[in-house]
Amino acid sequence: MKYYIVTYGCQMNVHESEKLSAICEKMGYCLADKREDADLIVFNTCAIREGAEDRVLGNIGALKKLKKKNPSLIIAVCGCATQKESTANFIMKTFPFVDIVIGTFNLPNFEAYVNAVKMGRQMELLKEGEIDEEHSYKRTSGENAWVNIMQGCNNFCTYCIVPYVRGREKSRQEENILREIKEIVSEKKYKKITLLGQNVNSYGKDLSTPISFAKLLSDICQIDGDFKLTFMTSHPKDLTDDVIDVMAKEDKILKEIHLPAQSGNNRILNLMNRKYTREKYLSIIKKIRERMPDARITSDFIVGFPTETDEEFLDTCSLVEEVKFDGIFAFIYSPREGTVASKMEGQIPEEIKRKRVNILLALEKKIQLEKQKNSKN
Repeated sequence: MKYYIVTYGCQMNVHESEKLSAICEKMGYCLADKREDADLIVFNTCAIREGAEDRVLGNIGALKKLKKKNPSLIIAVCGCATQKESTANFIMKTFPFVDIVIGTFNLPNFEAYVNAVKMGRQMELLKEGEIDEEHSYKRTSGENAWVNIMQGCNNFCTYCIVPYVRGREKSRQEENILREIKEIVSEKKYKKITLLGQNVNSYGKDLSTPISFAKLLSDICQIDGDFKLTFMTSHPKDLTDDVIDVMAKEDKILKEIHLPAQSGNNRILNLMNRKYTREKYLSIIKKIRERMPDARITSDFIVGFPTETDEEFLDTCSLVEEVKFDGIFAFIYSPREGTVASKMEGQIPEEIKRKRVNILLALEKKIQLEKQKNSKN
């Protein structure tokens, strides 16, 4: 029997697909080279942006021919998009040939769902779930090993669906994280370890005996072995001085940080519920560069947030110009059902959003060309 997994979305989804791969192989499946050869097809979905969800829905429809050709084929759709009850119900109603529709919290029980399908279809959603410490991973990212340190998010940025599909913040026990990393290092084939969480800077606050993210980083660096350590993603409101200090001090930690700003305008940041100002963000950048002058800093930006004016968009451009990031990701604001921002008045027309994102990307390209030119001189 063969399995095939299609992964959409972020690094967390990639890592969860590694868990799904391990579960499939435990059941006796081996990896298929293409979906046409598979006995089990899994779509691990993303709900962060509307376009990602639309691509999933379009590609699910294409599986109908494969199911007709091979009625014993098991088709599963899981992940963030299907944690949303409305999306899960839509898939079950529109694509009755899909056998399993489960959310993020159901992934550890994937084997049980596959076995249930073999005896008669079963579909279920869980609203909350504990962190899975039982299943291993089939690591698929070359010399990089992903290590999840927490799940969920408590921030409720008004544009973001994550707290609704991944739940509240839950940190793994430090001893379990350290044990996993020691096992990874002992294999001597992974040169980089990347810690994952929706907001890694909040790690440990919810544990019965709280521990800071800075302490976790420091303790990981005490593990013997030849590896580099990095992490994503950081929230500016929670990036503390002690994290910057540990990054600067420890040779094992890569001097790079992804710090999403999202906007350069304070009114828009307030509407986004980001809980920091432009000035606060710039002060963090200053601290990073004072402690680590050669640090690589990247960021995310959303353009066309509801009510954003041309002048406020230019504040974002001026922030990018001032910081001169080593790279940015620019996204057109996409309303997500269930979020506060999707109900806001003053939604920006699509053509204006596209114009703005093109301006921002052109500015980013200009900055990178200037940096390349200066590095050669």
